[in-house]
Amino acid sequence: MRFFISIMFSSIFFVACNTKDTKAGNNKTAKEQNAILRDSANFTTIEWLDSTSKNFGKIPEGQKLDVAFHFKNSGTKPLIITRVQPSCGCTIAEQPQEPIAPGAEGVIRASFNSEGRTGVNHKTLFVFANTKGTQESQVQFTVEVDKKKF
Repeated sequence: MRFFISIMFSSIFFVACNTKDTKAGNNKTAKEQNAILRDSANFTTIEWLDSTSKNFGKIPEGQKLDVAFHFKNSGTKPLIITRVQPSCGCTIAEQPQEPIAPGAEGVIRASFNSEGRTGVNHKTLFVFANTKGTQESQVQFTVEVDKKKF
């Protein structure tokens, strides 16, 4: 019985996590967007406007660290960021929801929760987009978390 319940909840979780949302105002369906992303005629280029590797020094345990990586669509087609995947659950990423026009700039933000993460932390954000060459970019940051003093 436990096994059956575990399978049922896992299935629900899997389906819920893989359901694609379409935002109001976005005229393209998920299927149309995926077709655009697979078509190399729609590929563009991304230019990172600041370093793709940042060191934030030391912070006290429990402090949240907000990071931002600025970029520009340096190509001729709209830049569509489909997903930003942090390397672990202690970091939450935020990506642009709308395509970035050629020549326009955007930002990828993330928030790192340092609670229970003492020592040096190296975090990576995997950025998936319709970019030439490879559809995955990486940006990363390092922070040293000092243990709480009681």
